[in-house]
Amino acid sequence: MKLSGRNIKRRLYDLRNLPSNLKRARYFRGHGVHSPFVYAVVRQVFMRSRLFPEGATDLYYELLARGISQRRAVQLQNLMTHCGYTSFSIDADCGAEHDIVRCDMMIATKTVAPDYLKTMAACAAEMRSTLCIMSPAADRRRDETCRDIVAAHGCTSIDNRGYLLIFNNYLPKQRFRL
Repeated sequence: MKLSGRNIKRRLYDLRNLPSNLKRARYFRGHGVHSPFVYAVVRQVFMRSRLFPEGATDLYYELLARGISQRRAVQLQNLMTHCGYTSFSIDADCGAEHDIVRCDMMIATKTVAPDYLKTMAACAAEMRSTLCIMSPAADRRRDETCRDIVAAHGCTSIDNRGYLLIFNNYLPKQRFRL
């Protein structure tokens, strides 16, 4: 006997009107991610609240000094350890070719202007390093710039609402919004 005039099928049909944030909630533990690399990043990096015991902590302390939250600093340090990266640069200057410092991971904090993000993305692609853009949807202009970068990018990108990771490695073009 039904308690209301609507059956379960009609109740579930109305869920199509939910905002996209709630629709994507099912992906939060990595379910539905069909890339083994991205699944490992979600499970071993995003879902981990402590630093890896065997990893370095220099990126972690540098991010904390720049005002990045502890949770994001832990995740990025764990990503660096998980991917086997050894060097990083924060808010790198990609102006002249001879000034580019080779690194495995480039991080653009919220202080980097949206126009300069495209230059950093091109620099990271040239060096085959991973680009991390903090607060990709902080304002409309930054969000549009990040969307343009992802659309033009030829490899895997992961957006977890706190930062956008753009990998320049052997992976095919894939886009994940978690």
